[in-house]
Amino acid sequence: MEKVQVGMQIPAEHMQNIFGSQDAYIRKIEDELQVVITDRNGEVRISGTQENVDKALKLMEELVELSTRGNQIQEQSVSYAIELSKDGEEDSLLEMDEDCICHTITGKPIKPKTLGQKRYIEAIREKMIVFGLGPAGTGKTYLAMALAITAFKNHEVERIILTRPAIEAGEKLGFLPGDLQSKVDPYLRPLYDALYQIMGADSFLKNMEKGLIEVAPLAYMRGRTLDNAYIILDEAQNTTPAQMKMFLTRIGFGSKVIITGDASQKDLAPGTQSGLDVAERVLGKINDIAFIKMTNRDVVRHPLVQKIVKAYDEYENNEHKKQTRNNANPGVLRGKKQR
Repeated sequence: MEKVQVGMQIPAEHMQNIFGSQDAYIRKIEDELQVVITDRNGEVRISGTQENVDKALKLMEELVELSTRGNQIQEQSVSYAIELSKDGEEDSLLEMDEDCICHTITGKPIKPKTLGQKRYIEAIREKMIVFGLGPAGTGKTYLAMALAITAFKNHEVERIILTRPAIEAGEKLGFLPGDLQSKVDPYLRPLYDALYQIMGADSFLKNMEKGLIEVAPLAYMRGRTLDNAYIILDEAQNTTPAQMKMFLTRIGFGSKVIITGDASQKDLAPGTQSGLDVAERVLGKINDIAFIKMTNRDVVRHPLVQKIVKAYDEYENNEHKKQTRNNANPGVLRGKKQR
């Protein structure tokens, strides 16, 4: 196939940001899109087949624009842009970059970084109840928290309520010292961490003292009616069907509810049904409720985390297929054992 070459100018002040440490980003683009990229005194030349060069050129132009807007280019962004190029997606990193939810206490903008995150944010803005489902690292809780704090600051809601079931993650922690709040705080620590980062410790503590922000175990929600509030239920895969029903029936007027969970990381007792699984079957056809499912492609932590999630997904799918085959043909196994 005939090779072509195109050139583009990259301002010197953006070169390091786009090329990455020791040209790591450029090498990744070359390997994944099968092109050759060279730099000649500020002019970047891309060589390869017409199709691959077009994809690489579009990707490089996006990275230049992102850098020009003041973004620090990260490996996750480059990897995801490459995936979009391969899939022929029309959506780009530039469109996601335009949607800034808010800024952290240090001034860092919080924006969607994947199409899954973008759909999640849009659903939260449009629907009264949203279930955010997906593996660790997809930003389910963090983005929900950012939207909740933004709504609170804009006086769209009167308070924020954050809750999660207090279930140990496969470990017996024993009796913890201190009062009741001290005992449940370790289970709620991830929520506190996100609040501190987005809102700042001082602002959070002041609003918490006033009762405008509440972080509490799910059991505390029983018997309450939650009006004019932004309510986030985290780790919902660890709820029972009864707990999920109890929580959903607490919702009052003027409230918005986000429920996050990862069905692959249940800490319930063996044989216990998850309230998250039941809710998806029961509520899936209600218009004002959205179920947004994210995958390993939406993981925005270290690239290795994405590979780990994908590897576990493949392993669990294979194990499930084996179990299904064994259940369908029990005689085969018995016959093998007899021989």
